[in-house]
Amino acid sequence: MNVLLIGSGGREHALAWKLAASPILEALYCAPGNPGIAECAMCFDLDVDDHAAVVRFCQDKEISLVVVGPEAPLVAGIADDLTEAGIPVFGPSRAAAQLEGSKGFTKDLCDRYGIPTGSYMRFNNAPKAKAYIRVTGAPIVIKADGLAAGKGVTVAHTLEEAFAAVDDCFEGAFGEAGAEVVVEEFLEGEEASFFCLCDGKTALPLTTAQDHKAVGDGDTGPNTGGMGAYSPAPVMTETMIERTMKEIIGPTLAGMADMGMPFTGVLYAGLMITPTGPQLIEYNVRFGDPECQVLMMRLKDDLLLLVKAATDGMLWTTSARWRDEAALCVVMASKGYPGAYQKGSVIENLAEAGAPDDVEIFHAGTALKDGGIVADGGRVLGVTALGRTVAEARDKAYQAVDAIDWPEGFCRRDIGWRAIDRDK
Repeated sequence: MNVLLIGSGGREHALAWKLAASPILEALYCAPGNPGIAECAMCFDLDVDDHAAVVRFCQDKEISLVVVGPEAPLVAGIADDLTEAGIPVFGPSRAAAQLEGSKGFTKDLCDRYGIPTGSYMRFNNAPKAKAYIRVTGAPIVIKADGLAAGKGVTVAHTLEEAFAAVDDCFEGAFGEAGAEVVVEEFLEGEEASFFCLCDGKTALPLTTAQDHKAVGDGDTGPNTGGMGAYSPAPVMTETMIERTMKEIIGPTLAGMADMGMPFTGVLYAGLMITPTGPQLIEYNVRFGDPECQVLMMRLKDDLLLLVKAATDGMLWTTSARWRDEAALCVVMASKGYPGAYQKGSVIENLAEAGAPDDVEIFHAGTALKDGGIVADGGRVLGVTALGRTVAEARDKAYQAVDAIDWPEGFCRRDIGWRAIDRDK
């Protein structure tokens, strides 16, 4: 098979690394890719917002399957345009991608089909949102309705924080994503990430992970796109997985089909595990980043066969197997992230740091300059390791982090702390 992978981040590097290992792969292309992805795929500077250009590329290269990594092209309808051109694509339609593209859409779906989630209200202006917040009180969660690169959510512990978050949304801090705001109940518990492959009718559960969204140690500071992750997540017991499939994933898949927008692709449920059971925080319609990195490290089966089964409506015929080892990813970011940061700083010693067999360094925001690797984004590297336990995987990952020569970078030093504390 000739496969086109769309995207340029750490998630896509992990997907490219795993797809490249498939015995049924003939050629792997990536658009636009990054220097890390270029080690296992042929990268092309293709404008993925130009769907007609993507279709022409697929026709020229005789692409058998397109795998869409990030959410923005899916929300923009790239899967619809590829399907119309007769090109198989792994990823949901524009209508189904509303599960991530509109937080209000997802909350309404939960309300309609009885899926457990926090209570909520939707607002299109600040005064009404603030009036509701005054009555409800804090803590409370404020979300920009649309895509905001993981930065449109505020967990407000005071009314002042909540009001400021509302103002940020309606004053344009998140662009069009903040034109509507969802105000929802603050849920107490432990967060977890749960992933399924879906073919419109069948959901194949993958494995669990837990990420660290806050920028600082101890889960302090503003939320980011993710500063690290590990898999499996101990909070997701077999019982909790069964309840999640029955109470959340199953009704979602049935509800989407009932509404005429069957879901195909990756369904990523952000969960809060509360004393009464799992509740849905949000849906994403693609693999998480950096959760994808730890999932791909643990996946024993052929990823290409799995995504082909999802695209062909044949998931009921297959299963996914996982390594017993734990995997942990530490994100190295440019100093200043998630605020302003400098680009262009030189990163050295990557080959030596990633030399051990159980360590992979996935590129997220890098570029080539004068034959060397430089930082070209906020989140730059995903240093990922396998170990018999989360603690062992953590130790290996941080050994690799410490071997990387990049003074302008930083990372959290406590990735995996919840799981490790459980084992003490």
